[in-house]
This record gives sequence, C-alpha cells and structure tokens, in this order.
Amino acid sequence: MKNTMGGKSIILRLELLTEQIHFGQLITMITENGGDVIAIDVIQTGANWTVRDITVTALEQTQLDNIVARMKDLSGVRLIHVSDRTFLLHLGGKIEMKPKSPIQNRDDLSRVYTPDVARVCMAIHENEDNAYKLTIKRNTVAVVSDGSAVLGLGNIGPYAAMPVMEGKAMLFKQFADVDAFPICLNTQSTDEIVTSIKHMAPGFGGINLEDISSPRCFEIEERLRNELDIPVFHDDQHGTAVVLYAGLINALRVVGKQINEAKVVVCGVGAAGIACSNILLAAGVKELIGVDREGALLRTNEYANPIWKEYAERTNPNLRSGSLHEVIEGADVFIGLSAGGLLKRGDVERMAANPVVFVMANPTPEIHPDEIEDIAGVIATGRSDFPNQINNVLCFPGIFRATLDCQASTINEEMKLAASAAIASVVTQQELNKLYIIPSVFNQEVVRRIREAVIHAAIQTGVARRIPREFRQVD
Repeated sequence: MKNTMGGKSIILRLELLTEQIHFGQLITMITENGGDVIAIDVIQTGANWTVRDITVTALEQTQLDNIVARMKDLSGVRLIHVSDRTFLLHLGGKIEMKPKSPIQNRDDLSRVYTPDVARVCMAIHENEDNAYKLTIKRNTVAVVSDGSAVLGLGNIGPYAAMPVMEGKAMLFKQFADVDAFPICLNTQSTDEIVTSIKHMAPGFGGINLEDISSPRCFEIEERLRNELDIPVFHDDQHGTAVVLYAGLINALRVVGKQINEAKVVVCGVGAAGIACSNILLAAGVKELIGVDREGALLRTNEYANPIWKEYAERTNPNLRSGSLHEVIEGADVFIGLSAGGLLKRGDVERMAANPVVFVMANPTPEIHPDEIEDIAGVIATGRSDFPNQINNVLCFPGIFRATLDCQASTINEEMKLAASAAIASVVTQQELNKLYIIPSVFNQEVVRRIREAVIHAAIQTGVARRIPREFRQVD
C-alpha cells in the first residue's frame, strides 16, 4: 500500500450494478490515479446491485479530484455523494454548550432558574461587578466577524464565515479553557457592527474581532476600545504582530543582531502590516520602511488613505524612496504580509549579511523558502509545512486567558510586548537554531507563560481590575 500519511482522504458512496462492473475494476482505476483504498463498508445490497462506502486516501487533492471525475465516467457506477473527514467533522457544527451542573429535580431547577435565581440577579443589579463572579462573563469571549475578509477567501459573508469562527472558539477552549462563542453579523456597516457588539458586550469578558476587512477594521476596533470597558483584540492585526515579534526576537538571536540597529522592511501596509510595524517600533526598531503598491511610504507624500498618512509620519526616518526592490538593499529584516511572488532571490542577495526573511503571505509566500535557503540567516512563513510558522494560535488563547483572569479593561502595547517575549522564551538557548525560532502551538508552556507575563504587564500598567491570588505577594 502507498504511504499516504499526511495526505488527503474522501469517502465515496457508490451504487454498483454488479452485472456491469466488477469491484476489482473499480480498485484498479483508483490505484492507477494515485489513490489507496483503506476501508470498504457495505451499506445496502440487492440481487444485482450494491451500495458501498469506499474510503480513499491520496497524497494530493488533485489525485482525489481525478478519481471522482473518472468515477462518474465508469459504466455501471453511480456516484451518490462524496464526503471527507473535514466535512464530516463539521456536520451540525463543531461546538456545543453543556451545563456545568445537571438539573435533576425541582430543587435544582429552582436554584438555576426560578425562583432562587432572582437573588443572584439582584446581587448583580446592586453591583454590576458581580457579573464577573456570578455569570459566564468571567470566562467568555465573543469571536465576532462580518465575513468580509475570511482567510484567503475574501468577502464570503457571515454564513460562510461561521466554520472559521467555530474553529476559533474550539482553539480558545482547547488551549486556554476560555469559553468563546462565534458571532457572525449580517452587516458590513461599521456603525452597525460597533452598535451590535456594544449591545452584546454585557455577556462577555472580551471581544475578539476576526476576518473584518481593512480599513474598516481599524475604525471598528478603535471605537470599541474607546467605548467598552473590556478588551477588544483584532487578531488578524495584533495576533499576527505578537507572534511575528516573538519569532523576530529569536531570529535576531540566531543571526547575532540587535533590534535597535536593524533595518526592517515591511511589505504590505494593511491591517496586519501596520500592527506588526507598531509592535516593532514599540520594541525599539529605529529604521522601519513600509512598502505597498505605490512603493515606500514617505511622510513627504500625500495619501488619500488617512491610515497610510499617519503611518508614513512614524516610519522611514531616512526617507528612502522607491520600490521594494530598491529599498530592500542593506535591510537586515524583511517582513512580508502581501502577496506571493513579490520577493526575488536577487532582492534577498542585496540585503545585509545573514538576513532574516519572514514571508507570511498565504497560501503562497512572497518567495518560496527553498529559493533562498542558502543565503538567508533565518526564514519564517505563515504555513505549517515549513519550519518557523508564524501562527496566531500561539497568541490569542493565552492573552485572553490573562485578561479574563485579571479582568483587564484593555489590551495595551505593553501587554502585547510581554506576550511576544513570553512566546520567545519557550524556545531555550539549547534548542534555538535557524529552523526552530518559534514553539509549536501544542507546546503547553506557551499559554502558561503568556498568562503570567501579560497579567504582570496589566498590573504594572494599571489596567488590571483584579489581581489573581498568585500575583498578590509579588505585586
């Protein structure tokens, strides 16, 4: 049998007319097209027909697509439907709600609902802070999207965005025991999104904005941060920035460079690019150049986009002008948050010695890592099939675990920097090398260290409204 570990799989439900086709013919066709039959289940049989489920694996999705296409052309075969493990996982959704305590008798009912629950309601009415003690608010985050910028799929709307938000909720629970609820709003009006989130905020301890297109995401986040007293975190911006900086801390250790001496070029001045630039500037980068379609952004230029104008005022202190291929000369760090194929090997050759190259466009990086492996000091991508994946999952569970535990009113820059340092610290000096600058999302130390570091930063900056017991002696 072929080695299909890590490959793709589908389940084919077929009706076979046994007088027209032999089962062996079917298996031969699948094998010749790169498939491997790993399970056969008989669903129904008749005198001259049979319905079977056949599980087929292959190394590539294109091989499975070819098998399905060929199946439709076989005489004596009717393809009833095709499913795969991913679709089966999503049947009925991926998450559910369960009570902490079962309701087994009338006494239980009276305590969780009526009449005894009225006393709890009045305790919260008299002091709204009791909502953190007596409701799910203390451990619940709303994962909110309008479906306008979902993964690399674009504006696919709120219904199609729900599987991603459900997945995000699963990650919150799995990695940090945070109860997150997916909310997809059927509007792309900035005012309506802000109003909707404000109205639902009493039931949540934090808001995670997800997959909202730029530039509306900036205004939505800024208004909510100003108008709510709970943390608001746009993960596409700040989650990316936190994990990127964590990776850069260790990448610079590998190549022996200091962040305050590094020349950094950021390609793609969108939501993630601006957030990444902000955290790098806060971390001490002195020369940071943002490049977009029009070339390097300059404070001497006029831009219709007010966000670009503000960005240009804070970056590119030496007024380097020109395209990416021009301003990258002598750069120590390249940060790609743009599109596949924009960076060339010649560009990397013109960078400083042992350059750090983060090519995070998905699914196709700005340059394929194999093209520059021999000249780059460290390479990172946004993909899981290359070393050093910059993955937001490393960040948001731990950050929200921390903010909920200390009832932070916001997530400030100091807390983000602390989260980055915590992630970077998980990789020991003995482990650190050019192929391992960032820990796995499954490393159990990540959330623990982020929680500790972020709570300390929240306390020190005065945004923590509760000091967890284990921090009281220290702080």
